Amino acid sequence: MTSFALYARSRALPTTLAAFAAATLFTLWAATRPETYVDPQRRIPLLALAPLLATSAIGVSLHQYAQELDRTAARPWWRLRLAHLLALTALAALLLAAAVPGHSQEFGAVAMVRNILGATGITAAAAVLVGARLSWLPTLLYFGAVFLSYSAPHLRTATAWTWSMQPGPQRAAWAVAMTAFVVGGALYVAVGTRREREGS
Repeated sequence: MTSFALYARSRALPTTLAAFAAATLFTLWAATRPETYVDPQRRIPLLALAPLLATSAIGVSLHQYAQELDRTAARPWWRLRLAHLLALTALAALLLAAAVPGHSQEFGAVAMVRNILGATGITAAAAVLVGARLSWLPTLLYFGAVFLSYSAPHLRTATAWTWSMQPGPQRAAWAVAMTAFVVGGALYVAVGTRREREGS
């Protein structure tokens, strides 16, 4: 097998791509239903659920099955970690943004890209702190808490806290999402995932 094929298998890339395809098809199906297409507000659950599915797959793909070999490799692994994270994030953002038709600024493609970036950043940071296998959990807790509390009137205007539920172009929401992506991504690229016991 080629080195790329071995890397793809060790990082569960086929499963990750299958998860992207499933999230994209689900999003496209739900977003093109008549009631969802006409009323942009009905896309809010999609902006929370689809990024969760995609970034959970990204998080699991960050798992290192042979950390000792990775750390003793001749080539610097930070470059491969950076390429891995950027490529999967870009692919997920492209696919899911294309699956949300309608006005891109109103709970559409712009908000989907922002949420993918923010969720990926949280997941990448979680992979460093709690391990790749559980990296989806903090993202799920945050997105779930914001989604369930968003109906409160005083929270709708708290853009920095509810950035994942905002329509799209709000600068504060983008600032928080981009900060999460840059900080989480840089932490993962520099450190790698937390060491995990095999079989746990």
